[in-house]
Amino acid sequence: MSYNLLKGKRGIVFGALNEHSIAWKVAERAVEEGAEIVLTNTPISLRMGDINRLAERCNAPVIAADATSVEDLESLVDKAMEHFGGKIDFVLHSVGMSPNVRKNIPYQQLNYTFLDKTLDISAISFHKLMQVLYSKSAMNEWGSIVALTYMAAQRTFVGYGDMADAKALLESVARSFGAIFGRDHKVRVNTVSQSPTATTAGKGIAGMGGMLDFAEAMSPLGNATAEDCADYCVTLFSDLTRKVTMQNLYHDGGFSNMGLSEAVYNGFLKGAKEE
Repeated sequence: MSYNLLKGKRGIVFGALNEHSIAWKVAERAVEEGAEIVLTNTPISLRMGDINRLAERCNAPVIAADATSVEDLESLVDKAMEHFGGKIDFVLHSVGMSPNVRKNIPYQQLNYTFLDKTLDISAISFHKLMQVLYSKSAMNEWGSIVALTYMAAQRTFVGYGDMADAKALLESVARSFGAIFGRDHKVRVNTVSQSPTATTAGKGIAGMGGMLDFAEAMSPLGNATAEDCADYCVTLFSDLTRKVTMQNLYHDGGFSNMGLSEAVYNGFLKGAKEE
């Protein structure tokens, strides 16, 4: 069902790779709610994924950009504003990758060259994006910038490795730049801390299946799906959340406030009895 929450709004969506991507779902929902969008991803991701199919469905141009390249970001923003014929109302940053995690390198043995790449791709790119948007005055007043994060920024999760450090940095960037963007241009900056989600990137994390099962058992409302996340992002892009900024917003079925659920507790008891 559409509520026309984004009627007349224009935005850029980073990170759609295939139909399992949260960014893919966000793009679809934004258009359903009346928005006009530009899709972007790295050149290699554009070759690997199915983004052209999404672009056709959303009637959206695809502009290649490496989110770690300021030059690419400047070109992207210029081309997006030219396409829209004006400024931008919302941006989704759904960008993250860790070579250490992909290669199953344990946290206590990190490759620091890989760590630099993790931080640049997954967190510093968010600063670079906002710096470009800010310097070009590319955002409309009461615009909204959202980045996707995960609760490993606050708590330790097995297998998440240096992505946890990247997410912590990402959330810090949102607060620091959010204060400046809000003060100077009335632009909101928030992060959404999503449930573990079986995206292409998520499936690359060791033990992802177990993490999904555990979070499902711990969360009173169950895990939030990619579709659920898209709905939430749409509300943050809309005018209904004009005074929400610099927040890390948990979208995880209640997981973040749980210590121990009945389902998990009963599972422990069952295991103890079987032993």
